[in-house]
Amino acid sequence: MNRAVFLDRDGVLNKCFVVDGVPKPPKNINDVEIIAGVKEAVELLLKRSFVIVVVTNQPDVSRGTVDQEAVETINKFLGQELGIEHFFTCYHDDFHGCDCRKPKPALLLRAAQDLNIDLSKSFMVGDRWRDIEAGQSAGCRCFFIDYKYKEKSPVFPFVKVASLIEATHLIMENQDDAFS
Repeated sequence: MNRAVFLDRDGVLNKCFVVDGVPKPPKNINDVEIIAGVKEAVELLLKRSFVIVVVTNQPDVSRGTVDQEAVETINKFLGQELGIEHFFTCYHDDFHGCDCRKPKPALLLRAAQDLNIDLSKSFMVGDRWRDIEAGQSAGCRCFFIDYKYKEKSPVFPFVKVASLIEATHLIMENQDDAFS
């Protein structure tokens, strides 16, 4: 079975726009700025044979403020720039009650089934409580990039980090025993 590192998109791979303490995704490809160190982090993980999977909530599609094509264009751009092949996206909002919107773990569970991933040997890196809860529910070990958004905090266990590259170094140093 494969080991994976699940990554949230906005705030982990690319910069968010923070408005009144709340992160907002880029609306189009022109707004996308890859965070420093992300390319290096992904390369390191791929060299260690981790499957990289982006799991992202994109509720602005259902809210009508961004179209699905724009989200898919951003995903494709990030995939090409960073060498990431797998993107699992939820386009719903909370009121839809779907199973794929984080904090529910369905995106991770689907990826695990499709890509033969051992969730107990995998990691989730996110910048919001929803990411961490989804990772925990799926059985992954979690890293939380804390930007101090004005929203609820995740519940332990997780490791707080400043960036994806910091999480990557911790995964590399301790991949076999750190979270055992």
